[in-house]
Order: sequence, then structure tokens, then C-alpha cells
Amino acid sequence: MGIEIEHKFLVKNDTYKSMAIASYHILQGYLCREPERTVRVRIKGDKGYLTVKGKNKGSRRDEFEYEISSDDAMRMLRMCVAPILEKTRYIVPFEGHTWEVDEFSGNRTGLITAEIELSSEKEEYSVPGFIGDNVTDNPAYYNSNL
Repeated sequence: MGIEIEHKFLVKNDTYKSMAIASYHILQGYLCREPERTVRVRIKGDKGYLTVKGKNKGSRRDEFEYEISSDDAMRMLRMCVAPILEKTRYIVPFEGHTWEVDEFSGNRTGLITAEIELSSEKEEYSVPGFIGDNVTDNPAYYNSNL
């Protein structure tokens, strides 16, 4: 069983761009967006993924992710509940951790969030200067609700 522990923040400036070591274009949609579970289809670069996530319990939840063909992912995206999210993800290393910064486009243009995945809920980490408000527990910022 996979466990995801992550903290999510709003981003207050674009200094993450100069710190990024990579970026990817992402299309993502949801086959199921119930509070108890989500089933997400994603195309990241040239790879497809199917991800099942359980209900959030604070910053922790069950997560199962499987690579699928990009052709299958594109066909599944057509079956998803609207809207399909489009974003650019920047990979930003900072003091021993990796931050993923998502710059949304389309109907969410202007929204920029950053996430850090942790190995335990008690793990400590430093926050880079581009990080703003912590929205980890705010369902309005769950990708499945955007």
C-alpha cells in the first residue's frame, strides 16, 4: 500500500523558476472525484499515469500510481469529469527536499501552488522564499476540486 504525505502552499513570487532543474507539461483529469476517493488520469511529458487516492487525513492519504501508455491516458482523459487541468510543473530542489511547483493555465491561469512530499508527518523541512500560505488542509486547493 502506498502512502502520500504532502504539504501544499500557495506561491507568492516566481523565484522558483530560476531554482528549477526541470519542468514538465501536465494534463490531468478525474474519472472519480468523491471525497472518499479520487481516480486521476495524467499525462506528464510523454508518459501516462493512473492514480487512485484515498480520503485525506490531514496531510496523509493512501495513494496508488501506475504508469500507462500515453495513448490510453489520452483516451481516458476524454472520459473525465470536466474540467481537464493543464499546468506546468517545475521541479525545485531546496535544502535536501524536492518541491513541485504547479503553474496552472486555462481556466485556472494565475494559480500557482507548491507541494513537498515527506517521509513522515513529523519530518522537518526548510521553506524557500517563494512559499506563501499553507493550504494543505483547505479542500478548495485539492486538484480534484479545481
